[in-house]
Amino acid sequence: MIYIIDHQDSFTWNVVHQFSKFDDVYCSNYFEINQKKIERCNTIILSPGPGSPKDYPLTSKIYKKYKGNKKIIGICLGYQQILFNEKGKIIQQKKIYHGYQSKVKVTNESKLFNNSKTFKVGRYHSLKLFEPFKSNDIKISMRCAKTNIPMGIEDLKNNVYGFQFHPESFLTENGNFIIKKILSA
Repeated sequence: MIYIIDHQDSFTWNVVHQFSKFDDVYCSNYFEINQKKIERCNTIILSPGPGSPKDYPLTSKIYKKYKGNKKIIGICLGYQQILFNEKGKIIQQKKIYHGYQSKVKVTNESKLFNNSKTFKVGRYHSLKLFEPFKSNDIKISMRCAKTNIPMGIEDLKNNVYGFQFHPESFLTENGNFIIKKILSA
């Protein structure tokens, strides 16, 4: 089962719909976690949402508790939440990307995707990871082809993955392929 933590975002039910193609899905608000269901799930999805990762201390506790024990996938705010909890600094971008399609390039750091691969993805964010970012386990797996901003992460040791973009968006080509690849990792 996949447990989706909803940060009260309009995209969450699109995420639910996409992930339900691969497994049973349970979704709840970040402040109403069903402890029995989250204990039974194999995968936790940290959904997109408004605001900043620091606004969601309960999600931070869940991430820290289950990191390394369950597969965790962060999308947009969820991706930022992972990086925030790994001592990454999340900052405001100069340009806001809401409903914007751009190309991301897979980096040499990726173990899941071919490093010559480029994807068109849907972006809906005003925050980004400040670099340099240092981590022994988390690798930047995708970057914006134009600005070089980190757009994807992989931590194979702890089974943690994330995307600054929205794989469920109609602007993202091959979103199901990306999700299926991570769920089968």
